[in-house]
Amino acid sequence: MIAVTMGDGNGVGPEIILNAYRQGLLTGEYVIVGDASVLSLCNSQLQYGVSVHPIQAISEYKPGRLNVLDLGLLNSADVVPGTISEKVAAASRAYIVRATQLCLARTFDAMVTLPVNKEAIRLSDPNFTGHTELIAEICGQSDYTMMLASDKLTVTHVNTHCSMQDSIDRTTRANVLKIIRLTHEALSRMKAEPRIAVAGLNPHAGEGGAFGRQEIDEIAPAIEDARQEGINASGPHPADTVFLKAVQGQFDAVVCMYHDQGHVPMKLLDFHGGVNITLGLSVIRTSVDHGTAFDIAYKGIAATGSFLEAYKMAVKMTAQQAEA
Repeated sequence: MIAVTMGDGNGVGPEIILNAYRQGLLTGEYVIVGDASVLSLCNSQLQYGVSVHPIQAISEYKPGRLNVLDLGLLNSADVVPGTISEKVAAASRAYIVRATQLCLARTFDAMVTLPVNKEAIRLSDPNFTGHTELIAEICGQSDYTMMLASDKLTVTHVNTHCSMQDSIDRTTRANVLKIIRLTHEALSRMKAEPRIAVAGLNPHAGEGGAFGRQEIDEIAPAIEDARQEGINASGPHPADTVFLKAVQGQFDAVVCMYHDQGHVPMKLLDFHGGVNITLGLSVIRTSVDHGTAFDIAYKGIAATGSFLEAYKMAVKMTAQQAEA
């Protein structure tokens, strides 16, 4: 049973769910965690003709229909597509919390999250930085990372939702080694001897210390630590060439030092096919690799590709866990 969080009700999440359902693209057992009133409004505006079925408990679930675990936080009057709303955003945060709690309780086997708006959520939760950090906090875990995966490229991150200065400060031997380990563990479920490239932080991977010493003092020692543990890791590689080598098949994943270092090539190569996977948590969580797209919300043109790939990955990871 997969939990699908609805995302920000003013964004593309509701229409993506409805469109995927009406086209018969979702298989297996799943429940939407959100507000039935929002999905009904979106359904009415887009004239999709989908029957939305609110439920109050998983025991009310019935196969084949669009079951919505209705939190009852919003009504149709609260929704103004394409706008930032503190109330709507707070509800989107509540969907994440409820889905995570139910995954921890083993009511759900995995969760797939649709996009929220960080700026809007921070109106009620100033410390919010993202799905990943919130879910990790609920799980009580600190060793985790974001993996973006597709058929074209896979990347993980030592640092994500923080400033560039914080990324520099947090690029330590211990943190780099932690992400190499998590990357190796995840890839090892899919193939033997995964090949992991580790990108440098500075231009040309520091060029022997000319452009910074993080590669010499922190990243290279972490790679050597990983190799001593039997992990096939190499680097530090210059970021301007390592992704090309990965796409050409030399590596199975690239460990990146900061958010945009991994996100830019990933979204350029496979914007609609990329899946966001959180590694290191006690729950399985995948997500779309795009935002709320307020500019096209409720217009019926939002692509379902990333959501469907995220859903398929959650099902696959659930099966792998069951076999382990």
